[in-house]
Amino acid sequence: MSENLAGLQRETNALSERVAALRSTHAMYPDDARGTAEAALTELEYAERLLADAGAELARSYSEQPEPRRQGDDGDRVLLRAMFAELSVPVVLLDHEGYIRRINNAGATQLGSAPGYLTGKPFTHFVDLRTRAALQSWLASVLRGGGSTTVQARLAQRGWAEDVHLTLTRLELPTEPHPLVLVAMSPPMGGADEEGPSPLAPEVEDQVVVLAARRLDVLTRMTRLLLRSAGPSGAGEPLALADAADLLADSYADWVVVDVCDLPGDPEAARRAEVAGPTDAPAVLREAVAAAAPGEGAVLGEVLVRGQSLLFPLIEDEGVFGHTASGVPLLAALGAGSLLSVPLRGSRGVRGALTLIRRSARGSFRLADLGLIEEIGEHIGLALPPRVRGA
Repeated sequence: MSENLAGLQRETNALSERVAALRSTHAMYPDDARGTAEAALTELEYAERLLADAGAELARSYSEQPEPRRQGDDGDRVLLRAMFAELSVPVVLLDHEGYIRRINNAGATQLGSAPGYLTGKPFTHFVDLRTRAALQSWLASVLRGGGSTTVQARLAQRGWAEDVHLTLTRLELPTEPHPLVLVAMSPPMGGADEEGPSPLAPEVEDQVVVLAARRLDVLTRMTRLLLRSAGPSGAGEPLALADAADLLADSYADWVVVDVCDLPGDPEAARRAEVAGPTDAPAVLREAVAAAAPGEGAVLGEVLVRGQSLLFPLIEDEGVFGHTASGVPLLAALGAGSLLSVPLRGSRGVRGALTLIRRSARGSFRLADLGLIEEIGEHIGLALPPRVRGA
């Protein structure tokens, strides 16, 4: 009985998390209401069944015992593994918690990495934040016996975004205590007017010379801006944080957020100084980012307190940069794919944080980008006045 109750509690907690994710997604993307509504209806049906016969469902999942292994199975296992690895269709095998158990070579190519690196990672982390919540609900539906289904999702990894169809099928094996999910990926099938993969931003990620020149240009322009604030004998113009943020947003990131501290290294004294983003971004979104409390997310706490730079080539936890006033994760609202945050280090310690965000259709930030922004952050920190607010 205690095991049944524990399992019921786990299912209820997971259902609550998925419903909250769907609610957040719908709040930020009302135009995509059809996809989230279908997933929400599925969750509602599951909640009804869970209340009615959760005990029977849990009892049935533990009733089957694994069959003893036969000696002749070894050769078949090797053959099946080889066939799985060489299938031309991208296929991923997920455990009951959504982690990648196995992935074939075509699937690894589709996700842009090696099978060894992908194994053990949550599959939903390779899906764009916009469709992640709905996919989590469909996975849960298939696992609890809702039948095979095909959903559309957007894969986002390493500088590209691609719409795909995912066919989800539940597998029950006698050697496994929990059901598995087989995911087959295929291109979306539709008419000529159907929206295709998101185009990449106009940047050449694989040409080292071009990248180096672009970084040097950003550093030169930022240095020129900061020198204007210094002026002869330190009597220049006041440091324009807005100009610095706009410069980086124009040439290096989609969103730039500058947070400053009235007391060095104190997140409680941090305030949001500047926000720069795409010119076509809705004003309400820009206002939501500007109004968010700087010390609420784990990223800024780490940067402001420890003075430690952070680099997220792939966003996994959408809540690390805080939430809007309505509770929506900021990174989900911005469609973030990659993030880096560095301290603004002045002569009196950490004076604030500089955070750059790229959307999922752009190339991810790399270590070379982190080194450049760290240097820019130190320059901005040194250019800040002794006290940001007050005398």
